[in-house]
Amino acid sequence: MTGKSLIYVVDDDVDVRDSLRILLESAGFGVKDFGGAKEFLAEGVFTGTCLVADIRMPEMDGLELQEELVRRKLSLPVIIITGHGDVPLAVRAMKAGAIDFIEKPFDDENLLSSIRRAIEIGQQVRTREAEAAAAERLLTLLTPRERDVLDQLVIGRSNKVAAYELGISPRTVEIHRAHIMDKMNARSLSDLVRISLAAQSRGLA
Repeated sequence: MTGKSLIYVVDDDVDVRDSLRILLESAGFGVKDFGGAKEFLAEGVFTGTCLVADIRMPEMDGLELQEELVRRKLSLPVIIITGHGDVPLAVRAMKAGAIDFIEKPFDDENLLSSIRRAIEIGQQVRTREAEAAAAERLLTLLTPRERDVLDQLVIGRSNKVAAYELGISPRTVEIHRAHIMDKMNARSLSDLVRISLAAQSRGLA
């Protein structure tokens, strides 16, 4: 896992950046470091798997950076490094979406363990996002009436009840259901429910 993982380090203290680079590279990670949050955001394209950022930085601190990542909808796992007395800020960062915070002086193994866990979480998030995007694409294949029928099916309505609710015949529901199953590559009702829930996670179902 670590061989292909690029870790971003954002800290205005060059000594901290250097020590983190040595630690992370010795553990098999790739490292790209930045002297500040704005310098990091100027990168534009983010291919890394985790971000380690100091909570206390000039111009834009770690909390503001985390909030900006959320605003940009960048699903990059974040670990915050805190100094003495910065825990309340770190807790706020976690509420905003950061995975973890590590207090200075940090234990090397604790930091590496936290990074590995953040990478695993990031992979899970990317998988869920890919599933949701695929579900969205499938839903766009349906006609408005097929969407109506799907909505009835995923809340557990039988063909007969769905037909009554929609003012159509049970046979018409059966035909729409067959078309829906075909278009969405679904083998069962549970497949339809799973696809619908995945799309709902992006607010489009």
